[in-house]
Amino acid sequence: MPALPPDLRKALFQLPEKEKDQLLARLVAQDAVLTEQLAFRLLEGPAALETRRASLRTQVDDPVRGFHQTPNDLLVILRQLQARLAYHARITDDTFGEIELSWRLLANVFRHQAAATVRLHGPTQPLLQHLTRRTHETLKQTARLHEDYHLELAETANAVLAALWQSGAAPLARELGLPRSFES
Repeated sequence: MPALPPDLRKALFQLPEKEKDQLLARLVAQDAVLTEQLAFRLLEGPAALETRRASLRTQVDDPVRGFHQTPNDLLVILRQLQARLAYHARITDDTFGEIELSWRLLANVFRHQAAATVRLHGPTQPLLQHLTRRTHETLKQTARLHEDYHLELAETANAVLAALWQSGAAPLARELGLPRSFES
């Protein structure tokens, strides 16, 4: 985003308060993400964070359990859910929540969709590649968190890694150099 020229910036700050407020409201309304970020921060507050997490937790748990015609159907759902988790983190700055729910999503797939992950062949390859890359990304995100959070995430992370290495994705995990267990 280009910076304002110093003259324009100075003139902008010299505008009457009412005019500045109107300009600010118009500018904020043009950016949907900024509008939602401000609504969360100014209206909902940090108390709403757990409510938002609980809603996402329900979304992460439900669709993965159902029957899917093809592994690609499951892959589409996974991508949509991962996008929701990333959007949640962008709005709320809840990095831990995004990572925790990502681990939960991966664990749910291996727990409830074992038939779709058991073999690496044509129809399951895109799904298994996605699961392997998501696991790799989530491991990197987890490593950037403070060490205290690692204890909370270790059990789920270890379950996902064990399931990944026992699934048809094991060769893909080997290619990416994924560990067999999560060590904080």
